[in-house]
Amino acid sequence: MQKILSLMRKCIDQYNMIEDGDKIAVGVSGGKDSIVLLKALHMYSKFSPQKFSVVGFTIDMFGTNKFREIAKFCESEGIEYHVIPSDIYKIIFEERKEKSPCSLCSKLRRGMLNTTAIEFGCNKLALGHTADDIVDTFLLSLFYEGRLSCFAPVTYLDRTKMTVIRPLILVDEMMILSESKKLPVVKSECPADKHTQREFVRNCVKELRTHIPNVDERIHGAITHPERYNLFDKYVNVDNKKKLGNS
Repeated sequence: MQKILSLMRKCIDQYNMIEDGDKIAVGVSGGKDSIVLLKALHMYSKFSPQKFSVVGFTIDMFGTNKFREIAKFCESEGIEYHVIPSDIYKIIFEERKEKSPCSLCSKLRRGMLNTTAIEFGCNKLALGHTADDIVDTFLLSLFYEGRLSCFAPVTYLDRTKMTVIRPLILVDEMMILSESKKLPVVKSECPADKHTQREFVRNCVKELRTHIPNVDERIHGAITHPERYNLFDKYVNVDNKKKLGNS
């Protein structure tokens, strides 16, 4: 956890994620990334130079009351925590019968998190994306959309006035996995779990690791270090850029 806290603090400082007076909602799916983020941010709030508070929220899509252990953990740690019931599972899998549910599910859950965070007076929403998620998202965009794109460390949402932050993007999955063994992680009940495009990309990266040492660290570095960027837009003049943008 000390290493995670060190990297998280570096990330928060580097991207100016937290300010005095912030009330930060943490989206807790029940998985290892989000529960580690909740614990780490709560610990950091005790010694951070910025004075802020943390609230955990879980969007319960299944109504199975599987989050009792997380609730007990939060109570023991003095963390405010709320489980929000939803009809997302019913909408996606029973009513719409989505064959590729991940995108819609993510939008619905994120929408509920934003709305709930605002209702509880939060001005920021923290998500548990890690360094591995940066690589996965970049490759997903490249392979399936033909774009060089990834989520941002900090995103301000004009419509809701909410700021989304991702404090774990310098932390790799192995650190999270090690720390999560001490925490009440909830196994996913999603029917699409382990059968998604993201899972396919993760398996591709695992295969690449057997041939190229530290390949995911190198991809992560290429994305997060602007000085390494060298693509064709540098060689297109301003007028042609406008033409290309309108084509």
